[in-house]
Amino acid sequence: MAEQIKAVRGTRDITPDEVYKWHYVESAARKVFEKFGFREIRTPIFEHTELFVKGTGEITDIVQKEMYTFEDKGGRSLTLRPEGTPPVVRSYLENNLFVDIPVNKFYYIAPMFRYERPQAGRYRQHMQLGVESIGSPSPAADAELMSMYWHFITELNIKEVKLSMNNVGCGNADCRPNYVEHLKSYAKENIDSLCDTCKDRLERNPLRMLDCKVEGCSEIFKKGPKILDHLCQECNKHLKLVKSYMERLEIPYEMNPFLVRGLDYYTRTVFEVTATGLGAQDAIAGGGRYDNLVEQLGGKPTPALGFGCGLDRLIATMEAQNTRFPDPPGIDVYLVSVGEEGVSRILEISYLLRRKGISAEIGLEDRSLRSQMKTANKLGAKYVIIIGEEEIEKGVASLKNMQDGHQETVDMQMLGSTMEDKLRISHR
Repeated sequence: MAEQIKAVRGTRDITPDEVYKWHYVESAARKVFEKFGFREIRTPIFEHTELFVKGTGEITDIVQKEMYTFEDKGGRSLTLRPEGTPPVVRSYLENNLFVDIPVNKFYYIAPMFRYERPQAGRYRQHMQLGVESIGSPSPAADAELMSMYWHFITELNIKEVKLSMNNVGCGNADCRPNYVEHLKSYAKENIDSLCDTCKDRLERNPLRMLDCKVEGCSEIFKKGPKILDHLCQECNKHLKLVKSYMERLEIPYEMNPFLVRGLDYYTRTVFEVTATGLGAQDAIAGGGRYDNLVEQLGGKPTPALGFGCGLDRLIATMEAQNTRFPDPPGIDVYLVSVGEEGVSRILEISYLLRRKGISAEIGLEDRSLRSQMKTANKLGAKYVIIIGEEEIEKGVASLKNMQDGHQETVDMQMLGSTMEDKLRISHR
């Protein structure tokens, strides 16, 4: 026997027994996001590597450590999509989507690829739900985005949720750049007590030191300068309005001055949503403003914001919280044949039923009636139609209700209308 080939480490199969959970969450997302005016966008699974180097940031962990990059047969450097924002901005510019609509609001549900250490709710190929709102500088857009995600997780009945928010300032000299210099000076004063990662980030990406998970480092930075004390007048005004809108919407939040997110392009508002269930891997969404990214990728200065949510982790959180999913969908009718002529008849009848909008599965294997009934039960069939030699001779079919066990004989010519009537009753 040949050696069995298994899935690549960090990837997994979503089998039919669990994929209904994904359909449920994705359907809920589409309904909520479209109510808020967001439209679906689909971008290629791979892009020019330059897009992520320029967009995500050359010194980010994603670009330096986690991307799946390869050279195609034409010698071009391509990268499997590690995150969704730069591709959406690229599409927005390339397709001139800004021409007719001043504010474009997109959502996407797509696979992302990152070479990370696999752990609870984190895979090297994972499905991400993301949204991008491009064109509005208003603090109300920030509140709208966070309220939309809050509404979404409320619809899913996820509990023990916390929304954390921060403002990371802007590029004005008296704002974030000024704070970064204070932060670097403070870090250098404590350099001997910092972990190797923070020492590395000190010059490359100093803001990332703030979310270091090493206890000694986090204690040091708790006593250091806070970015909220160094915001310029405009950033302070923006933050004040965002907070007032969130309070008006009665959405609970807490300020976290150490929240900076891991991507270079964020400006002003950043936020993260966490929920209990998966221990340390508790983040179920994160995002914020990126007012400079459109310009960095070749467009005119355009304000924008968005967030991403890993569906793998979101669903794992729901499972850990014992959130009730809808029952997996079953089929309406399972058709069982006994004998050669029976196969021909159930093939014909199943085709008729399917054209009427009735879901039907047929037993084509040469198995016993008992074995086929077990399969029907496993598939969640509401009814079973049995056609054997005796039924064919009489021009009838045996119809069994799998809920109550009632069995009756139905004229074969009337099966279509009979099933329509019965399923109409059962669907009430």
